[in-house]
Amino acid sequence: MNATLRAYADLLRIQFSFAWPLLFCSGYLLATGLSGPVIWAELLKVALIGFFGFEAGLVLNDYVDREIDKKNAGDNRLTGYWRFFGTRPLAEGLIPPRHALMLFCLFAGIAAVLVLTLPYPHSVYVLLIMAYSYVVEVFYQEEKRIPQVFPFPQVIGRTDFALFPVAGYICAGLPDITAALFFLFFYPFALAHLGVNDLIDEANDRAKGLRTIPTIYDAERTRIWIAGFTVIHIMMAFLFISRLSSLARLGVFAGLALLIVANIIILRQRTPEGALKALPLFHGAMVLYAGGICAGALLGI
Repeated sequence: MNATLRAYADLLRIQFSFAWPLLFCSGYLLATGLSGPVIWAELLKVALIGFFGFEAGLVLNDYVDREIDKKNAGDNRLTGYWRFFGTRPLAEGLIPPRHALMLFCLFAGIAAVLVLTLPYPHSVYVLLIMAYSYVVEVFYQEEKRIPQVFPFPQVIGRTDFALFPVAGYICAGLPDITAALFFLFFYPFALAHLGVNDLIDEANDRAKGLRTIPTIYDAERTRIWIAGFTVIHIMMAFLFISRLSSLARLGVFAGLALLIVANIIILRQRTPEGALKALPLFHGAMVLYAGGICAGALLGI
């Protein structure tokens, strides 16, 4: 493959690109399952909003961090996991920063145009969430460079990820108790997931001077952070499943089982390698959640 194409594939984390529309559509299909039949053309449009909106956020992430990513301790485990060809294209000079900024504007613009085709007031709500998410992403990336004793950037910053499937829900539904329960279910997962990523990348974050969960506390308390938010996530799941179909509930329970196994691995092995083994289980859980909700809505089970 051409070197430029490889660089763009890594910039977009291309191997995970299926997950973003799946997660976004899970919210949409949860709403349509409650209010009426699925319209396939609308489902495709929602999938494209999820794809372009999330990919724009990934490009924005790399653009903001393009200089600080040049500093690292040489530990490429997390980079190799997230990026198929193991490169950080902006930091390594494989893609000019202005091209990445143009790509962000293009992808965010496509997502915004598609959002504007949604009925009012759904379009307004989704646009507001989209704008908030990009602002919070920049806030998170900048603020974690500042010395602090509590991970406020993480606590605030992960709201964007937790709101992502909620925005999918609001493409067809309205801010209501189901949307709130979806957020409360997914937000602790987002914080636990962040802890796993930070645990793997602790050496690089220390070299960059970033204030992440392990550098604010330590690796041991980061494991407690992950386990604690997993427990809260499980508690929230028992509230959220009251809004789900039978098949969606099975997906949630299967995902929770993966998370329990992931936490056991993290607590037993107590190394970055152990956290790296657990990370795919977190992602598998997310796919089971979203896939179960989608399948339950589409199959009526």
